[in-house]
Amino acid sequence: MTERNIRVEPTNRLAVEDQEVEIVERKGIGHPDSICDGVAERVSQALAQAYLERVGKPLHYNTDETQLVAGSAAPAFGGGEIQEPIYLLIVGRATKEYEGTKIPAETIALEAAREYLNEEIPQLDVGRDVVVDVKLGEGSGDLQEVFGEDGAVPMANDTSFGVGHAPLTETERIVYETERRLNGEYADDNPEVGPDVKVMGKREGDHVDVTVAVAMIDEYVDDLDAYRDAVEGVREYVGDLARSITDRSVTVHVNTADDYEDGAIYLTCTGTSAEMGDDGSVGRGNRANGLITPNRPMSMEATSGKNAVNHIGKIYNLLSTDVAEAVVEEVDGIRELQIRLLSQIGRPIDQPHVADAHVVTEDGVSVADIEDEVTAIVDERLANVTSITERAIEGDLSTF
Repeated sequence: MTERNIRVEPTNRLAVEDQEVEIVERKGIGHPDSICDGVAERVSQALAQAYLERVGKPLHYNTDETQLVAGSAAPAFGGGEIQEPIYLLIVGRATKEYEGTKIPAETIALEAAREYLNEEIPQLDVGRDVVVDVKLGEGSGDLQEVFGEDGAVPMANDTSFGVGHAPLTETERIVYETERRLNGEYADDNPEVGPDVKVMGKREGDHVDVTVAVAMIDEYVDDLDAYRDAVEGVREYVGDLARSITDRSVTVHVNTADDYEDGAIYLTCTGTSAEMGDDGSVGRGNRANGLITPNRPMSMEATSGKNAVNHIGKIYNLLSTDVAEAVVEEVDGIRELQIRLLSQIGRPIDQPHVADAHVVTEDGVSVADIEDEVTAIVDERLANVTSITERAIEGDLSTF
């Protein structure tokens, strides 16, 4: 084992599962912020893959400033219309020429964005309902030395940190699984459910409230009765899902801003609030583990769109979560684990300024009992940090 600066210490607070109040949020795949995250990350992957194919190595780029300007729409039972398209601007830096080889970075970015939107938000007609634009400033091939030539470990591009935790609490699992399954198996059988699903979980003591906002797609909703049925279907499904995860009491609320008497309901043409006044930005939504968790330390870095080679804002947030999950899976006696990884600009990314593990152990287990095991796993994962780069470029890791 190398001489990395790895510390393992007890947490000086209650485990989140034992705290009286817990709040957890997830913004679904069709939320305007998540649209920006998803597009930025798909563009990042496409650029990295293009560089590898064309010049044999990843070049400098970042696309983590993608912005969405909402459109306007007139939804109606049976189908309405988009009156003003959404505007999506991919912003960042990219290397467009390297040692005589030209790379059409903006064309690659546009194609990747269109592909992503067609896959994830099929109700959006790219070109009609959403206009995609790209402005990528010139990156510098001279930055290659920080990327680690000839198999060398890349140097950190910044002094920054990443955080991760494991295992998820029951409330975190409920919130995460609610959005993922509503946008998966449930939407497959219920096409009125749009991809803009936002879930907020609140646990007070042993009661969990789950508030779900679901953008219903007007084409599949014939009238107000059908809308009510759709809302009730979501409520029942989420309630059953939550109760399969926890023995605590659960109450589910769906589209609580609806006013049936005034006809004010969450009906959309495309299944996303981006069509009707809700703007979006990269990094304003879910953290790298897919959740927003105010009961835990979080990094404010935008993970999506950053280069996966040496950008610590991406690598250490993904790695810290990966480390936390690995430790909890392999080491017995841990109730909760928080990992913090701090870089120092110019240091190899496998040599953090500090790697800090905060542990809540089970009764009868001390930190001293497990410290060596935890340290060994953290050390091993840091030694293989470049695997995070490979998995991110291939799209095997979610960044939001």
